[in-house]
Amino acid sequence: MAWGETSSWLQGKGNERLYQRLLDDAQDAPSRNARRKKVVRPSEMPWEMSRQGLLKHLINEGMNTRMETVDAYMQILPPGSHSGKHRHLAEECVYVLEGRGYDIHQDCDVEITDVFEWKPVAETKRFDWEAGDVIYIPPNTIHQHFNADPDKPARFISSQNRIFKQIGLNTLDQLEDAPEYDPRIVLTEEIVRKFLRGELKGGK
Repeated sequence: MAWGETSSWLQGKGNERLYQRLLDDAQDAPSRNARRKKVVRPSEMPWEMSRQGLLKHLINEGMNTRMETVDAYMQILPPGSHSGKHRHLAEECVYVLEGRGYDIHQDCDVEITDVFEWKPVAETKRFDWEAGDVIYIPPNTIHQHFNADPDKPARFISSQNRIFKQIGLNTLDQLEDAPEYDPRIVLTEEIVRKFLRGELKGGK
């Protein structure tokens, strides 16, 4: 035959229907999407006491919605408190609903080879915000949110594109936990109200 590698590429006895699975998945998409939510009610949005803080998930890959590319959650910062500190490769957009405070951002030098490596630069930057502002968090930036009001909570909506996870770059590093974090806490409306009023601190 014309190719010298014939003895190599003719090897193998395995047979799979991989292309057919792509066709089946595409053909099933309309009925699958019909079973997914286009409207998510507040009662269907799960709470999470996370290492990043108090979250109410609006859109998430695990919530069976029609959204394919974006995850979003609402975060509550109790009076005078702050979020955890983390870093991820995806850029993030934050819309401040309520309160006032500031962010601390720290850029990182990044190298993506066979191993993803990042190193924080020495400089940190402060960005003040209040209700109505949009905060942009660049890719791979270490960041943390602070509520500057000792008497009132701050709330914001955070969104980011999940495409990084889908292409194998779901780099998320938690560097510091929120002070309220306690994995034993099961959030309810009343418990969240206590956090809003500053009656609960650090899970107590």
